[in-house]
Amino acid sequence: MIRTILIDDEPLARDIVKHYLSNFPEVEIVAECSDGFEGIKAITQFRPDFIFLDIQMPKINGFEMLELVENPPAVIFTTAFDEFAIKAFEVNAVDYLLKPIELERFDQAMQRLPSKLKQPEATAELLETASLSPAQHNRVVVKSNGVIKIIAVNDIHYFEADDDHVKLSTTDGIFYKNKTMSFFEKTLDQEQFIRIHRSYLINLGQVTKIELKEKDSYIVLLKSDIWLPVSKTGYVKLKAALGL
Repeated sequence: MIRTILIDDEPLARDIVKHYLSNFPEVEIVAECSDGFEGIKAITQFRPDFIFLDIQMPKINGFEMLELVENPPAVIFTTAFDEFAIKAFEVNAVDYLLKPIELERFDQAMQRLPSKLKQPEATAELLETASLSPAQHNRVVVKSNGVIKIIAVNDIHYFEADDDHVKLSTTDGIFYKNKTMSFFEKTLDQEQFIRIHRSYLINLGQVTKIELKEKDSYIVLLKSDIWLPVSKTGYVKLKAALGL
């Protein structure tokens, strides 16, 4: 049997998928979820072969949910019209179904499913593309000790490179994200977040003071009373951003 999970906040949408799946007896529905939080728990518990996933859901969206899943399964996305999401799907050859879902299009997706099950890397590539969406720039979703937290970017003081992760210093404490510094530098508002050092990306609104530490070496003080080093290149960027 091929195991699947339906993740969609609309009961009617889940019912339509269940009805269409009745023509595919080799597929077993092991769980239904109405939001991304439930989806993460169900994926962890049942380890499905693939999932049907809505993009626009309350709490966290489908892309954010997938970022928090270790080794995510293959995905057939179900979504109302979203121009950016559709372009992301097409660029990364990921299957999607537009709502209201038509039976013929559903059958096509299911016929392509065997090949999709062998291409898990497509989901990772999609998330990189989806991260460029403006809708993804206002917050960062993290998982800490099994708890999912949504952090507004305005509450982030700075980002710090930490081995294979990035450390987020925030108003509510320290959190970690399995991303790169380059990812955040590329996706965040460059008028608000400045790369001052290869290891640090700071929120410009947190800067209170810049001091010369030694010849051609500067440090910056944040409102959280943290001093951070500033590289030569970072100093040029910081001065330009502050209009100095």
